[in-house]
Amino acid sequence: MTNSSGTSTTAPATARPLTGRTAVVTGATSGIGAATAVRLAADGASVALLGRREERLKELADRLRPTATGEILPVPVDLTDSAAVGGAARAVRASLGPADLVVANAGAMLGAPFESADTGEWDRMIDVNLRGLLHTARAFTDDLLTAAAGDRPADLVTVGSVAGHQLYPGWSAYCATKAAVAHLVRNLRAEFGPRGVRVRNVEPGVTVTELGDDMRDAGMRESLAGMRTGITPLAAEDIADAVAYSVAAPRHVNIAELVVVPVQQG
Repeated sequence: MTNSSGTSTTAPATARPLTGRTAVVTGATSGIGAATAVRLAADGASVALLGRREERLKELADRLRPTATGEILPVPVDLTDSAAVGGAARAVRASLGPADLVVANAGAMLGAPFESADTGEWDRMIDVNLRGLLHTARAFTDDLLTAAAGDRPADLVTVGSVAGHQLYPGWSAYCATKAAVAHLVRNLRAEFGPRGVRVRNVEPGVTVTELGDDMRDAGMRESLAGMRTGITPLAAEDIADAVAYSVAAPRHVNIAELVVVPVQQG
């Protein structure tokens, strides 16, 4: 690809640190997931795009393929269905080979005062933020362990939130799911690290994405909008950059917990 002056804008091979790697990104239909898929593909990885909205996955795949040096595979899947996630893992393996880089990003963020919250929203966050992550990690664990045993890089990256260790009134159930993710990752790191798999949790602060758009509580939607306009927030691409930086580190280095916040958030 060239720019208006005729100069090539395609990154040289030396600028593609993930060449030869096979990545899986969940929640790839929008926001941080889509941005991460774009960045990993730009860095040379073959990328499997996992998410519920098939049309969006296909659109993203079509956008990435012209400049990608690796393969791009859209895989529609409901991550709360363990059998479906297992099927998605088999589809990835059949088309791209075993995964050695998994970004478990899919999530739901639904706030409301505890006493008036729709408990169905609690169930959804538990299903997506925790159960979906568990199913994803389990489905690709054997691939990651095999890569590490073969002296190759192997990364399991979860996208948590600073809400896992900070206080946000009205977001108690969401915060609880992210706290669970943070401690799950710490324990998986202790379990898989000695076998060569790097496990890390990337925790964004205030970031502009679609998260929260479907909250039932109008007051909390307004509160979230205020958080995002009251400071200069992060963009999804900022988190994608952090993920890409962490997985491109030397194989013996694990950036175990990465908190990424707007400067004004402190």
